[in-house]
Amino acid sequence: MKFEDQIRAAQADSVLAVLTVSLLANSFIALTTAAVLWLQQPATDQAIWLVGIVTLNMLRQVAAAILKRKDVGRRDPKAVLNHLTIGAFASGCLWAFAPFLGPGLSSDGAQAYVIFIIAGISAGAIIQSTAYSRTAIAFGAPAMLAAVASLLQSPSTVNTVIAADVLLLMVMMFRSSRMSEVNFIISLTDRLKAVSLAASLSRANEEISSSNRQLEILASRDPLTGLGNRAAFNLRLDQLLGQPEGDVPMALLIIDLDRFKSINDTMGHTAGDIVLAEFARRLSAIAAPEHLVARLGGDEFAVVIEGEDAAAKALALGTEILDLTARPVMIGDRQVTIGSSVGLAHVPEHARSAEAIFACADIALYAAKEQGRRRLRVFSPDIKQRLDRQKQIEIGLEDALASGEVEVFFQPQVELSGETVIGFEALVRWNHPALGAISPPEIVQAARALHVSERLTRHVATAAADLVLRLPALGLAGICVAINVSPREFSLYSLSKTLGEVARAAGISPSQMEIEITEEATLDTAAAGTELELLEKAGFRLAVDDFGMGHSSLAYIISLKVDRLKIDRSFVHGIAASRQNQALVAALVGMGHALSIDIVIEGVETPEDAEVLRMLGCRFAQGYLYGRPMPAAALPAWLAARSPKAQPESLAGTA
Repeated sequence: MKFEDQIRAAQADSVLAVLTVSLLANSFIALTTAAVLWLQQPATDQAIWLVGIVTLNMLRQVAAAILKRKDVGRRDPKAVLNHLTIGAFASGCLWAFAPFLGPGLSSDGAQAYVIFIIAGISAGAIIQSTAYSRTAIAFGAPAMLAAVASLLQSPSTVNTVIAADVLLLMVMMFRSSRMSEVNFIISLTDRLKAVSLAASLSRANEEISSSNRQLEILASRDPLTGLGNRAAFNLRLDQLLGQPEGDVPMALLIIDLDRFKSINDTMGHTAGDIVLAEFARRLSAIAAPEHLVARLGGDEFAVVIEGEDAAAKALALGTEILDLTARPVMIGDRQVTIGSSVGLAHVPEHARSAEAIFACADIALYAAKEQGRRRLRVFSPDIKQRLDRQKQIEIGLEDALASGEVEVFFQPQVELSGETVIGFEALVRWNHPALGAISPPEIVQAARALHVSERLTRHVATAAADLVLRLPALGLAGICVAINVSPREFSLYSLSKTLGEVARAAGISPSQMEIEITEEATLDTAAAGTELELLEKAGFRLAVDDFGMGHSSLAYIISLKVDRLKIDRSFVHGIAASRQNQALVAALVGMGHALSIDIVIEGVETPEDAEVLRMLGCRFAQGYLYGRPMPAAALPAWLAARSPKAQPESLAGTA
């Protein structure tokens, strides 16, 4: 609080402290004055005046009690002083009526008494208000000016002299009141400065001592959480794994908070600090005293566990960490759930040096985050091999997209009854020069990691649009080509905009392209709903892939006007010998018929399965029985082999 505010607060406290006594004295003097005047000659206005004085004093007392109880003097002292000044002025105005009450003032004795009382009570107000002169002046000025006016009502030499004396007395009293306030302010200011200086010196001494302590702490402690820092962590690992007597059994947990960046971005760094401090507190509470718990930086933490059973203890602790981060953290009045991913490695099974054991735990942590977060992974050579493979894929993907190594193959979809071709599905393929065939999920994952998902989708969609243009020459005008889209892409870019641009560039109708989404996309309506509605409005056909594996909302599927449901291949394999799968497929097909939605069966590989599916009411199918995924250039030969009489032109010739 500034000096000015502190001074006003002190003035308000001082006036409030004496207000009760002043009001009691004011009421008592008013009572005696009214009594004297009443004895001189009773008049109604005297009683009314007394009631007014007493009522006003009671109201001022109640208001003062409320101000004290709510501590307004500390929060807004200026408002309190203004309130007190207004109350004093109102009281002074009532006292200004005293010289004019009843006919008693015709008596010199009564007139002298009233003027004496007014001068005395004004002086008393000044004495009681040495800290703040305005209340005394606001009270005394109306009453003393009224006394002067009453004297001048009956002009005489004596009255004129007394009136002048009263005016002079009033000026002297008000000047004295003002000087008392100035002295109060000077004295209080000097005292506040002295206290501030003493506090400043004390803080300076404390800061010097604290700085020395902080220098010692910062060498090994994280200042926010109080845990060991990276320097302490590295030192401990070096001590444990650099001993000449051989391997010391130990385990290392690396923990990463899952939603920390989004909390920092959306709620601010203060909220992030609260999350870090709370997680550190919880982690310290479940770790044993002999464990080293450290914050490595950002939202990354580590726990070093020693002893013969370190691996088992670390696994149990890691599981407990997942549970404790699943519990919400309070940030103000909001509950925030963060979650964590944990990587675990131990000595000597996984590594024998500080650098190597940390790398192993970090690889395990990466695998945990890659698999969806909120899980614990123990390092294994397989994880390292898989991550090395994924990194190789990521390194080569952009060049492969640019050079055309990432190809688009097409698998036909047929009508079961006559095996008429009713569409194609575009499937991405890449034969890596070192790794061989790369699966579509690996390609999609690498594209997401490199932030080129939109580029990959545009590449596949462009190839699909080119095939649509060439299909009429193959006798397949009007059929659709489907492309697959991962639901995670809805938050990365505008799918509707990208596909719309591809369709317009190729000059094809969006209705000749079908967008296949996995069933989980229909669950996250907040992320996917807008884009799916835009695709549907633009005229693209929509299909739900792998149907039956999740929990789609039928109402949502109907509202999106889904054109096709593709039943997952897991229901089809060996269906000829599985009554259960037959019943499930029959139910799904029946539901599709009831909703007027086409059903496509994936993964049909044997004639026996195809015949059972046809008997169950399935109309459309896709699988190796009819054709494997193939380049667009291979489609004419495939079509010719199926219909010897029809010899479609080569795709190359229609390009």
